[in-house]
Amino acid sequence: MRFYGLNAAVLAESASVISLSDSTITTSGTGANGAFATGSGSSVVLSNVTITATNDGGHGVMATLGGVLTMTDVDINTAGAHSAPIATDRGGGTITASGGTLLTTGQDSPCIYSTGSIVVSNVTCSAPGSEMAVIEGANFITLTNTALTTSKADKWGVMIYQSMSGDAQGAQGVFTMTGGSLADTTATGPLFYVTNSTGIITLKGVNVTAASGTLVKAATGNWGTSGSNGGTANLTADSQSLAGNLVADSISSIAVTLKNTSTLTGSIDADNTAKTVNLTLDSSSTWTVTADSHLTCLSDAGGISGSTVTNIAGNGHTVYYSQSACSALGGTTYTLNGGGYLQPES
Repeated sequence: MRFYGLNAAVLAESASVISLSDSTITTSGTGANGAFATGSGSSVVLSNVTITATNDGGHGVMATLGGVLTMTDVDINTAGAHSAPIATDRGGGTITASGGTLLTTGQDSPCIYSTGSIVVSNVTCSAPGSEMAVIEGANFITLTNTALTTSKADKWGVMIYQSMSGDAQGAQGVFTMTGGSLADTTATGPLFYVTNSTGIITLKGVNVTAASGTLVKAATGNWGTSGSNGGTANLTADSQSLAGNLVADSISSIAVTLKNTSTLTGSIDADNTAKTVNLTLDSSSTWTVTADSHLTCLSDAGGISGSTVTNIAGNGHTVYYSQSACSALGGTTYTLNGGGYLQPES
C-alpha cells in the first residue's frame, strides 16, 4: 500500500487536487509520508509549508503512478530510514520544487529519490545518513542552483541504478545539474556510482567535491544478474571544473566529454580494468593527468598538433590507447604537454 499513500498526512488520489500554503505537516508513523499524490490527474501544490516526518518510510513528499506534486519554499526534515525528503515510487510521478531547505538524517534516505521526473531549483539539502541523490530505472533528476551535501562514509554521492524490484522500468537514468554544488565530504566512495544501468550525467558550472578522490565509478553491484550488471557512465562536463579519478570494472564502461573550457584533474582507468573508456576533448578544454591512464580511444581534433597533444598535461605520465579501437590516432606516439606520452597499448 506504500504506492497509494497509506498513512500519508495529505493525500491526493483519484484525480483530486489539493493546494496547501502557510502550513505545517508532521507525521510520526511508519510509512507516513507528509504529502502524497498518486494516480494520473492527481496533484498536490504546496507553498511555504514545513514538513517533518520522523519514522521509517516517512518521506517528506511522494508521487506515484503518474501523480504530480509542486512545491515552493517548502522545508522538509526526515529522520527515519528509507525516508527521502523528495521521492517518487512505482509507476513514476512528477515533482517540481523551488526554494526550501531539506535535512535527511536516516539510513538510505537520500535528499532525492527518483523513479520518475524530479526537477529542483534553489534548494539546499544535507544528507549525513545517506547518499545525496538516487535515480532508479529510466528516470530523471534535474537540478539548478541547488546545493547537496553528504557525509555518509562507505556510500557514494549520487547513484544511478536498476534494482530489478519492479518499481521503475528501463535502465538509463539521466542526472543533469547546472550551477550550485555537489559535495561528498567522506574519504570513501565515489561521487557518482553507476551500476546495472546507464547513467547520463551532465554538469555545467557546478562546484563539485569528491573528497575520496574518486569522481566516477561504473561497476557491478548488488543488483541484477552477475556478469551482466555492470554500469555505463556517460559524463559530459560543460564549462565545468572536475577533480577526481574515473574507474570501472571489466564489465563496465565510461565515456567522458569535456567542452567549453572544462577541466579534469585526475586519472582515467589507472588500473586498466575497464571494458571501454572513451574521452572527447574540445580545443578549449584540458585534462591534467595524475597517474598513468588507459583509454580505448581519444577524440581531440583541436588539441593534437603534429605529434603533440597540447591540451593534455601529462606530468610525466603515460596515457595508453587501443590501436585497434582508435584508428584515428594512427598507432602514433604523441608527446603530452608538460611531459609524458600518449601511446598505443603494447
